[in-house]
Amino acid sequence: MPPNKPPTIYDVARHAGVSITTVSRMINTPDKVNGDTRVRILAAIDALGFVPKAEARARAMRGTGRIGVISPFFTAPSFVQRLRGIAEALSAKKFELVIYTVDSAERLKSLLSSVPLTGNLDGLIILSLPVDDADARRLVDHGLPTVLVEFPHPNLSSVEIDDVMGGRMAAQYLLKKGHRRIAFLGDTDLPEYSLHPVSQRLVGFRQGLQEAGIELPDAFVRLAPYSQEQTRKVAAELLSMPQPPTAIFVATDFQALGVLKAARQLKIQVPEQLAVVGFDDLDLAEYADLTTIHQHLDESGRLAVEILLSQIESPSRPTRHVKLPLTLIERQTA
Repeated sequence: MPPNKPPTIYDVARHAGVSITTVSRMINTPDKVNGDTRVRILAAIDALGFVPKAEARARAMRGTGRIGVISPFFTAPSFVQRLRGIAEALSAKKFELVIYTVDSAERLKSLLSSVPLTGNLDGLIILSLPVDDADARRLVDHGLPTVLVEFPHPNLSSVEIDDVMGGRMAAQYLLKKGHRRIAFLGDTDLPEYSLHPVSQRLVGFRQGLQEAGIELPDAFVRLAPYSQEQTRKVAAELLSMPQPPTAIFVATDFQALGVLKAARQLKIQVPEQLAVVGFDDLDLAEYADLTTIHQHLDESGRLAVEILLSQIESPSRPTRHVKLPLTLIERQTA
């Protein structure tokens, strides 16, 4: 390749030992290219510094930008509220919202490898999904402004909370209320390719109890699928023990409703006989009068958009790492 001449798709194909059709397919529909071939093409693209230009020019002529969101294929209310914040923040802007759902580790890898290359996005928000060093470097090298939500990386801007601190807050609150037999209930449904903040909330919860000299027995740590009915069954088993807990920290508000239903069916009075604390402060938490750890779900989406648009406007801006505060909202269940 002559010096100072930008690499072309032909150079990439030659370097990777594939056809230009395969290179084009990898850039536009990576799921249709097998893993080994995709790795070879990406290595060639990275080595040559190839940047597709056609779609970027077409987008500039349209006068409308695109913001992509990569999200786990998961309908948890917390994801819905974050997406709501993103959509509201973009509603008055000249940007289309494009959502990419991830249902496997392979799908995540193919998106993170191809999206920076296509040139059809002005910015990207990634919700609750891990980004490794190679993926982060590709996003930066190809000039795609990116904001991570719930997963920090030093080279990319991020919005996050301290899940460990949230667990500690729940423990401290219940201890202050005089409880000593305190259980934990979390979910098992988030897939392996996604982040699982529940485990971090459990770590913080254990720490908070240990600091007060309180043991968390293995029998008091229960996991259930992300379903109110499955949660109700697990909670009923927990509450039917000979010495049941007098308080339960539930790692998500959605599952906390299942715990409350189990208590009602067993004629256990809340909060007199059983205190229940959730996490998230979803819209439904207020209707259920649920005491919970509040995190700024809608605000995290709006803030991610704000940071992203500022980077699109001024690409030289330094990365921002924002940690949103948590607060305990005391209602009627604890």
